[in-house]
Amino acid sequence: MVKLGPEKGVIHLALAAVVNALWDLWAKMENKPLWKLLTDMSPEQLVSVIDFSYLSDALTKEEALDILQKNLSGKKEREEEIIAKGYPSYTTSAGWIGYTDSQLQELCQKYLKAGWTRFKMKVGSNLDDDMRRAEIIRSEIGWDNFLAMDANQCWEVEEAVYYMKRLAKFKPVWIEEPTSPDDVLGHAEISKKLEPYGIGVATGEHCQNRVIFKQFLQAKGLQFCQIDSCRMGGLNEVLSVLLMAAKFGVPVCPHGGGVGLCEYIQHISIFDYICVSASLENRVTEFADHLHEHFVHPAVTENGSYKVPMSPGYSAEMKKESLDAYEYPNGSEWKKLIKNGLFEDKVEMSG
Repeated sequence: MVKLGPEKGVIHLALAAVVNALWDLWAKMENKPLWKLLTDMSPEQLVSVIDFSYLSDALTKEEALDILQKNLSGKKEREEEIIAKGYPSYTTSAGWIGYTDSQLQELCQKYLKAGWTRFKMKVGSNLDDDMRRAEIIRSEIGWDNFLAMDANQCWEVEEAVYYMKRLAKFKPVWIEEPTSPDDVLGHAEISKKLEPYGIGVATGEHCQNRVIFKQFLQAKGLQFCQIDSCRMGGLNEVLSVLLMAAKFGVPVCPHGGGVGLCEYIQHISIFDYICVSASLENRVTEFADHLHEHFVHPAVTENGSYKVPMSPGYSAEMKKESLDAYEYPNGSEWKKLIKNGLFEDKVEMSG
């Protein structure tokens, strides 16, 4: 157990699944969407579900309570506003690194037509290619729209600074995961050196727990906090990071994807706005538009914003037919792969 933890690795991921499922059940019992269950809780109730272990040098229980109590004023108005307008989002689906130049153009045009004004592109494979691709994307979306970049951990610290100084001409809002997700001081150095260029550092989707986030915030290693709803130990731990980020004045911009993460994070962002940050400044939540067809209540966007979910629960319940089809190794989709020789039906263990 020690080798698998504490509070990280496979045990922590499994804990997240159980904890999030319990929150889902609680919300369904109350017949409320998860964000509404949270916003209807008192500051004292919210603080009571958070583990403040190892956080007292960054955030005390009393400070967390003060943040929540301070934001009671205007809570009803913020809830009404977010229901009416939706929560601002950006799309990753137009900027994957393997797309051809013509695909980039077509996808940018597609998403612009659908009302999107915020985009993210992948970078890091080759500087010349990145420069060309960024030029294409900027020429399509214009210079007033939001553009972020994501390196997926591919650079050394100085390499990241070099690349981003060159890419700064395209005015990216942030560079995401420029180096190892565990390198707090490396991210702090990158943040310091890119600040004069107006580029922030975003990271967090691979942060293992609240303690790592505490260090990133204390070291000024991130300017955009990208919590992942399933990486940490479930919603309880996510709440502690939301509150730490609020204290340090860092916007939370959750990591999403087409595996149920978008369904989860919409609730987190909405709650953060209504009760914790009370602000939409520099806040935007990721949306990827694939695999939502497998969920009972999929996340919905309109004009580049999440529509506030109203169905009871945490929105990540999968359809029974999808679970049956992809169950390993007897689901119909797995059987096709095995029959066609694309996947083995057993794994040999060695040593």
